[in-house]
Amino acid sequence: MEEIMELSLYERMRNKLIKTADNFKEKIENVMYMGSFDDDFFDELEETLILSDLGAHTSVKVTEALRTKIIETRSKSKEEVVGFLKEILIEMVAIETKEMQNPTIILVVGVNGVGKTTTIAKLSERYKKQGKKVIIAAADTFRAAAVEQLDEWAKRVGVDIIKSSTGADPSSVVYDAIGAAKARKADILICDTAGRLHNKVNLMNELQKISKTISREGGDFTIHNLIVLDATTGQNAINQAKVFHECVEISGIVLTKLDGTAKGGIAISIIDEMQIPIEYVGIGEKSEDLIDFDPKKFVDLLFE
Repeated sequence: MEEIMELSLYERMRNKLIKTADNFKEKIENVMYMGSFDDDFFDELEETLILSDLGAHTSVKVTEALRTKIIETRSKSKEEVVGFLKEILIEMVAIETKEMQNPTIILVVGVNGVGKTTTIAKLSERYKKQGKKVIIAAADTFRAAAVEQLDEWAKRVGVDIIKSSTGADPSSVVYDAIGAAKARKADILICDTAGRLHNKVNLMNELQKISKTISREGGDFTIHNLIVLDATTGQNAINQAKVFHECVEISGIVLTKLDGTAKGGIAISIIDEMQIPIEYVGIGEKSEDLIDFDPKKFVDLLFE
């Protein structure tokens, strides 16, 4: 039964990411038709990877690794070289995701518009279906709409929410939510946060305050800092991740709207540059469209 479920998830991901897969495969095939594995080939491959949103840093790394592999094996077979490329990419994204322990506090960060609210709703529904008691903390108190949306989602999913009035201190909301999570013996507390304030300094200071509150009051809770990134923003998503990581040590990534881009190589680039695992990818609006990210299956999909 589990194998059937995994297959259906993979099939659904493949169907949703067909633009990315077709685009990547076509580009790689075009490079392979150059005939010989000389400097021109590697220059063309590097450019192709950059155009697939792997970014300059990761593309150079992949190209040099492939060059070394071809020299070592003296391979002249296109099929072998494609296999080497695939192996390099799989190794690059194979970062272990730690299994979540109960109880856990998940601090969710990211800029506005990346899908934080819907991601929190989808995660809440997922964990509830697993039999976990979930509480949401609506700590983006700077936007009334954010609290209202989360409140509506909490009602739909059937989980508790801790909220306050617009403009309230976000740290105090998180403080109250931790108290409620302890009293109600919650398995998971998911904390929303602001994605934009008057300037970046204010936002980062606010997030650091929240993080300190969680560290101080969390007690037996495991702390998991999750960033939500929009795949359609390409390399800008990595810049966002780096800024937030400087402020709050990110331990996991959710990559949303992956079905909305034909350049899904951003997933590989993010993992390579951040050395943080992508835990979930969003491939649609429904709750079941937030799926576990399997690095090997993702690379397999690119080469199908």
